[in-house]
Amino acid sequence: MEILEDEIVKRQIEDVFSKQRVQALKMRSSKPSQRIEMLKKMLDWIQIHQEDIRKAVHADFKKPYPEIDISEIFVVTAEINHAIKNLEAWMKPKKVSTPKTLLGTKSHIQYEPKGTCLIIAPWNYPFNLAIAPLVSALAAGCTAIIKPSEMTPHTSALIRRLVEEVFDQHNVAVFEGEIPVSQMLLAKPFDHIFFTGSPAVGKMIMKAAAEHLTSLTLELGGKSPAIIDRQADLQDAAAKIIWGKFVNCGQTCIAPDYILVDELVKEDFLTELKIQLLKMYDADAKGIDKSKDYARIVSQKHLQRLKRMLSDANLKGAKTIFGGGISETDNYFEPTLLTEVTDEMDVMQEEIFGPILPVLSYTDLTVAIDYINKRPKPLALYAFSKDKFTTDQILQQTSSGGAVINDCVLHFLQNELPFGGVNNSGMGKAHGHHGFLAFTNEKAVLNQRIGLTTSKPLYPPYGITGKKIIQALIKWF
Repeated sequence: MEILEDEIVKRQIEDVFSKQRVQALKMRSSKPSQRIEMLKKMLDWIQIHQEDIRKAVHADFKKPYPEIDISEIFVVTAEINHAIKNLEAWMKPKKVSTPKTLLGTKSHIQYEPKGTCLIIAPWNYPFNLAIAPLVSALAAGCTAIIKPSEMTPHTSALIRRLVEEVFDQHNVAVFEGEIPVSQMLLAKPFDHIFFTGSPAVGKMIMKAAAEHLTSLTLELGGKSPAIIDRQADLQDAAAKIIWGKFVNCGQTCIAPDYILVDELVKEDFLTELKIQLLKMYDADAKGIDKSKDYARIVSQKHLQRLKRMLSDANLKGAKTIFGGGISETDNYFEPTLLTEVTDEMDVMQEEIFGPILPVLSYTDLTVAIDYINKRPKPLALYAFSKDKFTTDQILQQTSSGGAVINDCVLHFLQNELPFGGVNNSGMGKAHGHHGFLAFTNEKAVLNQRIGLTTSKPLYPPYGITGKKIIQALIKWF
């Protein structure tokens, strides 16, 4: 029975993929107004169905409505509005200057859609990270198939409903399901794949893409550090880190994964972290588990992974200075602060992706920088200090996909900035114009006048004159 169902899905994928390839050829000549019309239809649907989106995401892991509004709905509507406002300018051919060696020619960059694209979305921000890449794909003039996460079935069903009510299948389609569905999709020769998830799965996606030499955008993760300098405003830094770390119950790829704090201010900073935790999640002293503003872990599987990680840390000497409470009945994992952690612990070897925050100290900034540089390059880096020399030193001497000074996570909301990783934390960029370019082929076009060629003296047979010209080019140009 299962084999029969797989064959049905396989045929459906083949049918939709074939239709989208035909449509992709037509989309090459699409005008800005046509693409904007599709974006506006999707925007209208989202605005009308905000409550449906809230209910779906909340049903999957009890994410608070205000968090859904800002991190799922607003992020997407802002991305759509930004694309609508700028799309005509993005699509215009870009003239480039002519070097002296090619006088008489004209050149420009023409922006053409890559074609038929696959978007594989994760579960942690299930609506945002499926639909925001779709905005970029549609703006670029591509067709798209979305594979939402099976870990968030309510949101995945809502995404399918959105797509079916707004688009024709030959433009956008959704396929739900588990790993076999992803494998069937990855077997197709897509023109571009946009994947958000872990580095481990990203490597598998890259291998599948290599079979067809398909271009990739990989939005991955890693252990994003936060450095707290002795000159930082500790109260301000603690509040921002607590929010950035524990929003979405820590299930955020750019959440601070560990803290490096100057030894001189460590104890004061730890005190501020505890104060801010209670202020945000237990203001009425009824317990964080009663807070309506604190989400849950997405599944039992991930809860058990975090539980094992915390147990490993405790067994190896870590000290839990706040939290550690777990309720398996509703996937509750209390915000947890750890000190006295070491590199032998799983919390310092793996991306945590949950509400556990290890705090390490340093006595010299160069030691902290060296500690970061010995690890794979993170998706984000956060530096807190009032001293510009210090923050400049951190930015110049470390590498990360993105960085924020005196805050956390906010760079994700800045549509004018490229968002993405570097090496282990990803490749390619997203958001705004950078997302448009991810789904676009920047075609180089050179226009030469008929009867005129600047390179004619270099045609064979190669004589003395031609050789002299070549040497002159090497010397002067």
